[in-house]
Amino acid sequence: MNFLILIIIPIAVGLYAQMRIKSAYNKNCKIQSRGGITGREAAQAVMRSAGIHDVEIVQCQGELSDHYDPTHKRLALSQANYRGKSLAALGVAAHEAGHAIQHKQAYAPLNLRMALVPITNLSSQLLPAVMFGGFFFGLGPMLINLGIIIYLVLTVFQLVTLPVEFDASVRAKKQLVGLGIIDSDEIKGVNETLDAAAFTYVAAFVSSLGWLLYMLAQRR
Repeated sequence: MNFLILIIIPIAVGLYAQMRIKSAYNKNCKIQSRGGITGREAAQAVMRSAGIHDVEIVQCQGELSDHYDPTHKRLALSQANYRGKSLAALGVAAHEAGHAIQHKQAYAPLNLRMALVPITNLSSQLLPAVMFGGFFFGLGPMLINLGIIIYLVLTVFQLVTLPVEFDASVRAKKQLVGLGIIDSDEIKGVNETLDAAAFTYVAAFVSSLGWLLYMLAQRR
């Protein structure tokens, strides 16, 4: 019963989140903005309005691989969003620009998330050892305790990520309309895309929390 509630249900939520973002993104990729500017131009305009002129905007491989790298001050957009003029492209591009604004303004949750990156990466690297070890040898006390520590780190990281992502989306929506990049009646397509993307982070948090609670239950 614990496994069903804490693991299977979060997996189902995660699958739903992935289906939702793909559906929303594919739908709004087909809706071209009236302004006719590209995602790259939108990101540049949003950052410029915040006085940011030292962030490089580059094109990256993959779909929905867009991200902001605070260490190198680089905003990477997938080809469809870098060159695209759709509502989805503008929403994603402005969202990543929102992270650049957070960085400039020393937004506390972003700073905390950046500080957690090293230990989170280490935890992610150790996770397969716990999974494979538990599968072949069973979850002994040592693996259980290590799993608890790993999932505690991952859960905290995912929790901190939530306000970072939500805030970036709020900034994106406000700037897209405020700067006249899209008309107010076009915001629906942006909302659909960014809200679906935000739900994937909620699903990731639920999954990490489920595994943490499951590991804690194994100590009894």
